[in-house]
Amino acid sequence: MKPSLLSRSLLAAGALAALAIGAVRADEADIRKTLAERYPNLPKVDEIRPAPVSGLWELRFGTELMYSDAKGNYLIQGAIIDTAAKRNLTEERIEKLSAIDFGSLPLKDAIVWKTGSGKRRIAVFADPNCGYCKKFERDLQAVKDLTVYTFLIPILGGDSPEKSKAIWCAKDSTAAWRNWMIEGTSPPRVMGQCDSAALERNLNLSRKHRVNGTPAIVFEDGSRAPGALSPAEIEKRLAAPAKS
Repeated sequence: MKPSLLSRSLLAAGALAALAIGAVRADEADIRKTLAERYPNLPKVDEIRPAPVSGLWELRFGTELMYSDAKGNYLIQGAIIDTAAKRNLTEERIEKLSAIDFGSLPLKDAIVWKTGSGKRRIAVFADPNCGYCKKFERDLQAVKDLTVYTFLIPILGGDSPEKSKAIWCAKDSTAAWRNWMIEGTSPPRVMGQCDSAALERNLNLSRKHRVNGTPAIVFEDGSRAPGALSPAEIEKRLAAPAKS
């Protein structure tokens, strides 16, 4: 029995798909081989995939991106911008890669406070010696109906580890945190034993998600903002998921 026209079409489509996959894998292998030979100290390329522009390939290093031709002869740093849609495609891709599942955050390791009903939520990675964090903490007082989960990460050196431990181990860690960040009142000294393992877990969490500076803000939709935002910017970001 002769195969039907539909069967022949499906076979042809399958063959074309197999060829395309083979070509993709060949290009990826070529890029990896060239870079390994010419730049042996280049960080590990986690993923290679077609870029939004024909003929280019996206190279992903964690949440950082570069672009290459199909052979790895040329590396390109910078953003790909869709001029018709006025969209920064590189920035959008990085935002997607760096998104954090809010529901997966270990909120038990965070200092918590809220304004009003607290129905809206953000998480913040912060260091007690971070000046921008202090300003951000003060600015957040103007944002209504917000719950803030602060993950203490002592990354700025100096007495940040000791101060973080004193705040976490205080009888009322929320009050100790806010008194220090807003009023400048030093946290009480740690008396006796205290389980401060949460601070190390927070540091590991920040490394996992490549949080390299403070404050780093995470919204409920998983999007992130590196650095302090104004109350108006926070309101805009909080309203965006509801509109989408």
